[in-house]
Amino acid sequence: MIERYNVPEVARIWEDEYKFSLWLKIELLVCEAYNKLGVIPSSALERIKKNATYGSAEKVKEIEKETKHDVVAFVRAVGENLGEDAMYLHLGLTSSDLLDTTLSLQLREAGNIILRDLEKVISIVKEKAKSYRDLLMIGRTHGVHAEPITFGFKLAGWIAELERDKKRLISAIEEVSVGKISGAVGTYAEVPPEVEAYVCDKLNLKSDTASTQVISRDRYAFFISMLAILGSSLERFATEIRHMARTEVREVEEGFSKGQRGSSAMPHKKNPINAEQICGLARVLRSNLIASLEDMPLWHERDISHSSVERIIMPDSTVLASYLLRRFGQLVRDLVIYPENMERNLKLTGGLYNSQRVLLALMRKGLPRDIAYEMVQRNALKAWDLEKPLYELLVEDEEVRKYLTEEDLKSSFTDEEYKKNLDIVYKRVGIDDH
Repeated sequence: MIERYNVPEVARIWEDEYKFSLWLKIELLVCEAYNKLGVIPSSALERIKKNATYGSAEKVKEIEKETKHDVVAFVRAVGENLGEDAMYLHLGLTSSDLLDTTLSLQLREAGNIILRDLEKVISIVKEKAKSYRDLLMIGRTHGVHAEPITFGFKLAGWIAELERDKKRLISAIEEVSVGKISGAVGTYAEVPPEVEAYVCDKLNLKSDTASTQVISRDRYAFFISMLAILGSSLERFATEIRHMARTEVREVEEGFSKGQRGSSAMPHKKNPINAEQICGLARVLRSNLIASLEDMPLWHERDISHSSVERIIMPDSTVLASYLLRRFGQLVRDLVIYPENMERNLKLTGGLYNSQRVLLALMRKGLPRDIAYEMVQRNALKAWDLEKPLYELLVEDEEVRKYLTEEDLKSSFTDEEYKKNLDIVYKRVGIDDH
């Protein structure tokens, strides 16, 4: 997974070498804390800091073949280089003190990379929204023509959702930025609370409020849920691009590079492969959330049913989130827009999308809604059947003309009205395009 999706920044965080380096950092901070409490002599601390090394990830893995326990293998690998000072290593700790505090560091670091990726995507979408602020197109509900919007307005909606994703991600990063150095079942019986406080302060983490042998998995499930929601946002936007790229619509199209092939059989094909891939991989993020939620109900103070799951879903979810954001940013940046097709589709129904404005014009003349609605609907359905412009049918309708002059009707068929309040939405999403 890590190599396949080629997101080296996030992938590096989950490599064994990096994980073991964090374990060693935590172990040394614990030793420093014990030194301040008078448990480890300063001379011993200096020797530990000078000599402490696990050698290599391969060495730890080799020892693990015998111990069948990764932390025990790590402690042994480091202890072999400490001589008598090894007695001070891992003093009073349990494996999860290392594992969970490290996991929090990894998730925080991965989360911050994803956050930067998200901010880049927001910037890309904002630039597109500025460029196409006034490009009129038909809005659709249920897949059916509704009323006009602009392409920029559509993108503004994406920006608003991405900004919410950003706030949620920041909250999730804060949620997992906690450490746990509280011993076998979290009671600090063998490791003083001062040790945890020192270590967490040095790592810029908060102490977990009330850990057991582990940090409660609701924190991590919350983090994964935020990634799942982010992925679903990207899928929503990618699905929209796929719909707009259909041959019958063709209002947008994915960028198509020189030499690219859309189909092995049909040379004419230019498929929305990036958008489809985003939609597919977003499902993996949501699936990982289910696994993360299942990790929450552990037995008593802990079991290890969560551990094997997290070794898969934590790297996969963070790597995928970063990958999807970068892929989506590229998709939007290279997106080809077809204004002429948007205009063609807008005119497809002969002005039927103005039906509500005619309805409101009749109501302003004093007609009850139901009567006015029936009058407009009658002509709208006829326009569908006859493929005739709605305006022409309304002008010919004697009942309608009792209330609306030709000038009244013309004012109900002005497309500029659909753009008059764009400024409000643009300011809300932080775009000042004037």
